[in-house]
Amino acid sequence: MSTIIEELEKAQLNENAPQFNVGDTVKVYGKIKEGNRERVQIFEGTVKKIQGGSNRTTFTVRKLSSGIGVEKTWPLHSPLVEKVEVTRRGKVRRAKLNYLVGLKGKKAKVKELVR
Repeated sequence: MSTIIEELEKAQLNENAPQFNVGDTVKVYGKIKEGNRERVQIFEGTVKKIQGGSNRTTFTVRKLSSGIGVEKTWPLHSPLVEKVEVTRRGKVRRAKLNYLVGLKGKKAKVKELVR
């Protein structure tokens, strides 16, 4: 890749990007614009996958809302993501948890990593 592009990507990186893995339960504080107002909305769920690299890194969070699975993909280095707070660490052996899509209730939970 060109050095010019690499320099532009480094300038866009968020220095205080959080450290989390697939399977962790996180709270994502996302900024939402409604007309001329801006507020912060919390989206809490399990990290299903992390993909991409550099400033293009995205992560997908899945939660159950009224028995229906909701997934949302967030760019890690976006200014619209105010912060990501890790609630609990998950113990998984896969990079992408696509098997969570068909599960409901207690079966959709990921075991907690005890350190």
